[in-house]
Amino acid sequence: MQSLDATPLDLPMNGRNIPAGSTLGGVIGTQPTLLVFLRHFGCIFCRETVADLKAITAENPDYPQVIFFYQGTPEEGDAFFSHIWPEARAVSDIPKTFYDAFGIQRGGMREMFGPAVWACGVRATAKGHTIGLKTGDPWTMPGVFLIHDGQILWQHDFKHAGDHPDFREIMSYLPELTHHD
Repeated sequence: MQSLDATPLDLPMNGRNIPAGSTLGGVIGTQPTLLVFLRHFGCIFCRETVADLKAITAENPDYPQVIFFYQGTPEEGDAFFSHIWPEARAVSDIPKTFYDAFGIQRGGMREMFGPAVWACGVRATAKGHTIGLKTGDPWTMPGVFLIHDGQILWQHDFKHAGDHPDFREIMSYLPELTHHD
């Protein structure tokens, strides 16, 4: 467990299904929250992640709230999410302020085009996902952080663009008081 620097919590957000003038800390409050940093909207793995999380949250009402971060305009975010998950909360982060605050890095050739990425592409394609037009820096790696009470309870360290955590296991990282078994 790692304490979250207060700086990203105080940053203002602009995005979909987020009240105007909100800060990250204000939106998170005391709720467990999964922060998901997407690569770009044309990425097949980005589409897979959003669709998988939509399905998991629909199955489990106790799942942490999810907030996506993306490198596009609010209009591009609306166009993307309106087809996949209209109720999703998503933050436009073109200058990558939040990406930088959470240490999201750029990948190289191996992380974007290595053999493991191609194998994961087969997995995402089998789920019905396709590649689209990029928005933002296509070399940006994804990121996922589980936040609760100012602490990073868990994060996934992506080895490549197609690396996909088991989002169903997220619940095991939450304190017992958040479970309603």
